[in-house]
Amino acid sequence: MLNARLFALAIAICCWASTQATGQAPAPNGNAKAAAWKPSRLPDGHPDLQGYWTNNTATPLQRPAGAGEFLTDGVKAPAGRGGQATQNRTNPFPNLFGIAGGEADARYVMRRTSIITDPPDGKLPPMTPEAQKEYAAAQEHHKLHPHDGPEDLTTIERCITWITSGPPMLPTFYNNNYQIVQTHDHVMIMTEMVHDVRIIPADGRPHSDIRQWMGDSGGHYEGDTRVVETINFNGRRGWLEKSGTEGGGEKRPDQKMKVIERFTRTAPDILLYHFTVDDPDIYTKPWSGEIEMQALKNQIVEYACHEGDQGMELILKGARADEKAAAEAAQKKSQ
Repeated sequence: MLNARLFALAIAICCWASTQATGQAPAPNGNAKAAAWKPSRLPDGHPDLQGYWTNNTATPLQRPAGAGEFLTDGVKAPAGRGGQATQNRTNPFPNLFGIAGGEADARYVMRRTSIITDPPDGKLPPMTPEAQKEYAAAQEHHKLHPHDGPEDLTTIERCITWITSGPPMLPTFYNNNYQIVQTHDHVMIMTEMVHDVRIIPADGRPHSDIRQWMGDSGGHYEGDTRVVETINFNGRRGWLEKSGTEGGGEKRPDQKMKVIERFTRTAPDILLYHFTVDDPDIYTKPWSGEIEMQALKNQIVEYACHEGDQGMELILKGARADEKAAAEAAQKKSQ
């Protein structure tokens, strides 16, 4: 939705941001200057997180086979969708999500080779046996009944939620952009895609018991870090197993899922986003990740998508037309 030039944020690797957050990566030149930076503050003393941010990173959710924890120049990246390529700080994972590169999808690079930081192998932990069965059954049902009704379409197709909406807020095909607004007792996060909005109390109040698409979020400050805890998801969104989507029409059993997010300003143009997902109904153990969100120089604009739009109507009309044609063909064959 944004001008393609807005996405030309192919910033050199943010090594020092990851170093400051993890203490594991080697420090590049200029780190001393970055370490001396202090965030501006609101009148209440909390750091100012406001602005326009993007997580449009080329770093995949899960670490490719054969890759180390951090990028190194001059070695080969493992073969993936983009094929074999020289691994470096500007082109570590070409054609992420199967999208050809170019100005319209210029992505910045993090030092880590996966968004997932724990488990240490950079992979999603195994699903529980019960979740594996439910996932397989949901996939089979969707294969046989992809377009019976609106509920069989993904929440993306229905313009209800997008994977960028979170939590956790993960990058996907395009428009991976956010606006954050703070007051003394709330933080607002607006996602460009589907214009989802999370209004998060900052005073530690109890959670609502109403189950919602993006759960019920509340939080507090721990020093200069904004901590957000989200529970009470409604169990109607797609699985996170499909990198870059919540697709397929399957519904994850996330009613027990808890997501902890941490937002920390580490530089004028960096908002470090760390998250942990704990869902005993899906995963055998919690998993965590982090993204160095980059500052945008321009505002985001409306993504005019809503559930009653023509897209879903035409998909269902097409499905009914296919069914009618198949029935007529079967009738002729039987005569």
